[in-house]
Amino acid sequence: MQTIIISRTDNLGDVVLSLPVAGKLKEVYPSSHIIFLGKKYTEPVISASIYIDEYWDKDQLDNYKTDHVDTIVFLFPDREVARWAAKRKIPLRIGTSHRWWHWLYCNKRVNFSRKKSNLHETQLNFKLLKPLGISETVTLNEISSLYGLKKIKTPIPAFLEEKLQQSSLKLVLHPKSKGSAREWPLKHYYELASSLPSTIQIFITGTLTEEAKIQEEFPEILTLPNVTNLLGKLSLQELISFLHHTDVLIACSTGPLHIASALGKYAIGLYPTIRPMHPGRWQPVGIHATTITFMQSDCNTCSHTPHQCFCIQNITPTSILNKIIAINHS
Repeated sequence: MQTIIISRTDNLGDVVLSLPVAGKLKEVYPSSHIIFLGKKYTEPVISASIYIDEYWDKDQLDNYKTDHVDTIVFLFPDREVARWAAKRKIPLRIGTSHRWWHWLYCNKRVNFSRKKSNLHETQLNFKLLKPLGISETVTLNEISSLYGLKKIKTPIPAFLEEKLQQSSLKLVLHPKSKGSAREWPLKHYYELASSLPSTIQIFITGTLTEEAKIQEEFPEILTLPNVTNLLGKLSLQELISFLHHTDVLIACSTGPLHIASALGKYAIGLYPTIRPMHPGRWQPVGIHATTITFMQSDCNTCSHTPHQCFCIQNITPTSILNKIIAINHS
């Protein structure tokens, strides 16, 4: 049995988009043992995949025995982990050739550029499987089936059980991104929520810090009668379970958007067209995932003023309203 470590030690959305690599490895090597090495806060989504046999915490590297490990694949370059893998003499250490420390610590280096590629981020991850005999470009349609988010064991919080048992459409708005993405204005989220039929249940998710920002910038959205404020009320485990019971999520390019997409929900992503943040690189990938942009051409006017993103600000609530109404009728 081959033991393979997938190392992805960055953020939640990136980790979600890396899960299909495990799915593909299990498809090609069914008896393989897959370990996913990541940051502690991303563990709940990693452990929810049926294709991951074990989770390892980056901060606990010295506690793991690696005598049985055959391969480590660095989907995200991490000098500390690469040095550790070389010191442990893991036989096959695969990384991009575009990081100088990989020339010191990796013995198989794959030459490709993420920056210049037209492929999606999750497709680019598969480039690093070439030394393992997987060299074909995996289609986005195929990737939709490779997340494996089926080990969802955390119960729904009791205060949400009654709401989630109702038959009405359950819509999640996740308006903030911790500053990692171009954000649709809160006033637009408010206009959208105000325009929806009162039978649609609306939930707003995010962190406690983000709740403070929303209270400061546009608190009116939290006072609408059909809105349930979940800001700061759910752990990541609970959020995954909660999204599993909802229907639609609207957000910019964030981890929860990719989780909803991986769960097969209607995930509507709001994106600018500027590279490398455009949908072609970061759109949600799933059977019901879609994106909305304002401009079709590559726009760079907000390069130095991200809070004044013309493309995001000019996505209209009406364009999203029409999609939600169509989903509700279906």
